[in-house]
Amino acid sequence: MNTLGVIVGNRGFFPGHLCQTGRQDILQALEHSGIQAVILPTSATAFGAVESPADARKCAELFQENAAKIDGLLVTLPNFGDERGVANALRWSGLKVPVLVHAFNDDPRSMTIRDRRDSFCGKMSVCNNLRQYNLPFTLTRRHTVNPDHASFRADLADFVVTCRVVKALKHLRIGALGARPTAFNTVRYSEKLLEQSGISIETLDLFELFGRIGKLTDDAAPVQAKLKEIHAYVTAKSIPPAALIKMAKFGVAVDDWMRQTGLHATAIQCWTAMEEFFGVVPCTLMSMMSNLLLSSACEVDIMGTVAMYAMAQASGKPSALVDWNNNYGEDPDKGVLFHCSNLPKDLFVEQGEDQPTMDYQEIIAGTVGKENTYGTIVGRVKAAAFTYLRVSTDDAAGRIRAYVGQGELTNDPLKTFGGYGVVKIPDFQRLLAYICENGFEHHVAINPTRLAAGIKEALSKYLGWEVYHHAAG
Repeated sequence: MNTLGVIVGNRGFFPGHLCQTGRQDILQALEHSGIQAVILPTSATAFGAVESPADARKCAELFQENAAKIDGLLVTLPNFGDERGVANALRWSGLKVPVLVHAFNDDPRSMTIRDRRDSFCGKMSVCNNLRQYNLPFTLTRRHTVNPDHASFRADLADFVVTCRVVKALKHLRIGALGARPTAFNTVRYSEKLLEQSGISIETLDLFELFGRIGKLTDDAAPVQAKLKEIHAYVTAKSIPPAALIKMAKFGVAVDDWMRQTGLHATAIQCWTAMEEFFGVVPCTLMSMMSNLLLSSACEVDIMGTVAMYAMAQASGKPSALVDWNNNYGEDPDKGVLFHCSNLPKDLFVEQGEDQPTMDYQEIIAGTVGKENTYGTIVGRVKAAAFTYLRVSTDDAAGRIRAYVGQGELTNDPLKTFGGYGVVKIPDFQRLLAYICENGFEHHVAINPTRLAAGIKEALSKYLGWEVYHHAAG
């Protein structure tokens, strides 16, 4: 459950009953959205609101005491509000979290001195002060809106996504296992630019991982436990037992590495050294990690991992990394997503011939031998609304860039190998042109939820990245 620190803005010569009922209404709206509130008690200030430096200090201290659990801050204005009190409370709290600014509607039938709010005007003053204080903030869809309105519920839902993404990417630690495949210049990235956003990379050579695996015996308790996890996760009837033992050892070694170094996610060199010198593909274990929201990207695509992890933590559902891979007939708004694959199980069709199974990697089997490529997860992605996100470091410009949007995973007929699905995206051709013209990679992260607006706000407003939000038009 998300927790927001709440500031109720007040200006004393406005009707007190508006502040009192406004506080009640906003807390009720948060409760209905499953959001907890940290807010001044009514015993601390008039109506538990902020309208003076003393009130701002009390509010800031309350937020500091609860900093560990506050994901974002909500400023709500049941009347004009005191802009300095709001800005000081935010500044003095020291919290570096997203801020949502909300203002109540006036009722044109009740515009006497007893009932007029002037929140419409007061919101501009608060935003002006936040801008002066260099405090980034998020706006509601409507300039003023009552807390029980559908658009405000949508505002809260988007803001929760924003808060989760910002929190997830702060102090994110990603493990880079192995070197980038030589053929994939597309997955180059800048560790230094990521570090400026609080994202750190921990590297490990495949040679060292294989050394750790070599010390594990087939009958070791952790290996046997991992083997049971694999069998419980996916059907593997056609996979040789020796290959499954190798996968289990790989999984134990990676788990230990992640635990010892405090990693949240990984990007792994999945070919061809893994197959040539170890004899399996790591896809099943990567799929299992991603399904647990410990996102794992193939081909050492660190930036793909960033996108996967951001969406997984925002939605509570697994993300996958796929290729924008094929056209779908002559429909300009449809295409085929594909990977070999390590897609998480929860994204696949659950019944019938398209449900996930473990198999061998058909693409490179002809090069390294089928017997060395067992371990892929093959199946069709189930129909759903989805969000796509790609993040990239632009080293020449010294910045991080991204694009994000939404579409539909469809039931259109398709039969192929690996992990695959058909997508429909409004104005898809314009998006494809944007990807090519701006040098983005062919990999993209997907998540079976609608997250685009909240993600865009998090990455652009609070992380300072350059973000293109694709929409039809």
